Amino acid sequence: MIAQTTQQINWKPIIKEFEKVLGKNGVVQRREELITYECDGLSSYRQRPDVAVLPRTTEQVAEVVKICNKYSVPFIARGSGTGLSGGALPIRNCVLIVTSLMRQILNIDLDNQRVVVQPGVINSWVTQAVSGAGFYYAPDPSSQIICSIGGNVAENSGGVHCLKYGVTTNHVLGLKVVTPDGSIVDLGGQIPEMPGYDLTGIFVGSEGTLGIATEITLRILKSAESICVLLADFTSVEAAGAAVSDIISAGIIPGGMEMMDNLSINAVEDVVKTNCYPRDAEAILLVEIDGLAVEVGVNKQRAIDICKRNGARNVTSASEPEQRLKLWKGRKAAFAAAGHLSPDYYVQDGVIPRTQLPYVLKEIEALAEKSGYKIANVFHAGDGNLHPLILYDNSVPGALEKVEEVGGEILKLCVKVGGSISGEHGIGADKKCYMPDMFSPADLETMQWVKQVFNPKGLANPEKIFPTPRTCGEAARAMGDQAKQFTSIERL
Repeated sequence: MIAQTTQQINWKPIIKEFEKVLGKNGVVQRREELITYECDGLSSYRQRPDVAVLPRTTEQVAEVVKICNKYSVPFIARGSGTGLSGGALPIRNCVLIVTSLMRQILNIDLDNQRVVVQPGVINSWVTQAVSGAGFYYAPDPSSQIICSIGGNVAENSGGVHCLKYGVTTNHVLGLKVVTPDGSIVDLGGQIPEMPGYDLTGIFVGSEGTLGIATEITLRILKSAESICVLLADFTSVEAAGAAVSDIISAGIIPGGMEMMDNLSINAVEDVVKTNCYPRDAEAILLVEIDGLAVEVGVNKQRAIDICKRNGARNVTSASEPEQRLKLWKGRKAAFAAAGHLSPDYYVQDGVIPRTQLPYVLKEIEALAEKSGYKIANVFHAGDGNLHPLILYDNSVPGALEKVEEVGGEILKLCVKVGGSISGEHGIGADKKCYMPDMFSPADLETMQWVKQVFNPKGLANPEKIFPTPRTCGEAARAMGDQAKQFTSIERL
């Protein structure tokens, strides 16, 4: 049975039951307060939820989900709302289950290198909690100072250090999950490899369609003995891309390897003012090398030599923590700085084989020239995860639909060269129409079977991941529909 999102729902008895579980302060229903939750980081998609609830415990989440199940009301989990694919986008006649008050670090076990947290815990808090003992949590999205662990689990987030250390799924040992019927189950455990089916692996990255994680057991790592960050600047993006391939081919696995083009460099310097990134460079490459001091010393020089062979004009090296943070500061702020370049931007998230980097960057440049929209490129170069930011003005009629088409062409290009339509942002509402470009009908049907096992009534985060009749361009159409309906909606 698929959730019916267009039927009229009598919210009064449902809200009363929510208030019995959460108290009046735990239920948000005033329209002006619900504006906060009408979109995630992909702000071109907007839909105000009918009700938002604020649980604090696993048991409260379970009771809320049971109520939703009882009345066949769709529900969507939301953490900090920093997602960039519309994964936490509400639909009509839905309940938003907001986990931002579930922010306790429940247990720290340094001897066994694990931490248990609630889903509302902010990513960077995990490292802060254990750094004094010489440990850290490796997955570090650029939004790590505001994004939540629950959202990271839902989208299988990556970050700067995913090249060497992997994405979220590589650091989740176990989960306590509320399933779509309100049951509480434990997946995985406290050791890296559990016997039986890898249900933890299935859940991480399922974008809230299989249930809601309420406790997460994370693996933490011992901090490296030595860390060095290199900043190399190039006169062409293609040369920087070639340096990336050559570094990996040489057997060097950096902790992180990031690239930014000239548009992004200047945006960062205008806003963040690091005074580290040369404004006339066509591209910069950030390479972090970590490990034993001897290993870092050798690989640092090898990486410098490779960059220079590929045409790097200068290579700056930083080993002290403050210097390293300064070099990374601009990259971490690149998405925010892009707002300085244009009234709006549309970000995509595709993956390509590293060897295809120079070719794909040329094709993206050609797409920019053909479409008339500038594209700033910021990406995790080491693992081929591209983040092109298409600059536009949403006040221009039809502009959003055009940039969505350009973003779609970039995703199709990624698939064409053997890549993927998502590296870390997820599919959500934004990219579901491109799933058939990557997966066969049999593949998609098999995924639906898995979803049906956990979510037979279709209540958990419906209208995400999988294609629907209203697919590509639906953000632009939805915005148009919203503008037409704005006056009548506000009168309700």
